[in-house]
Amino acid sequence: MSIEFAYRFEETSTSSRFRDLDDVVLTAAVVSDDGIPVPASTEGTIVAVHLRASGDSYVVEFAEPEWTLATLGPDRIRLVESAKR
Repeated sequence: MSIEFAYRFEETSTSSRFRDLDDVVLTAAVVSDDGIPVPASTEGTIVAVHLRASGDSYVVEFAEPEWTLATLGPDRIRLVESAKR
């Protein structure tokens, strides 16, 4: 099996409402993975999607404050614009 095939299989089997590179906005204030507060209404970009039976999570990168990352559940973000496919 090629890597390309495995990637395509993963992409087409995704049941998440968010995908890599979607632009999102925070629905509530959160604390980043490094402990930095990120205020509600801050826009960011999803850089990783983790699909699990126990619940999906998303790594979101924010330009402010300080190019920080936060791992969030779907209840903490709202879609602003879908990534171009």
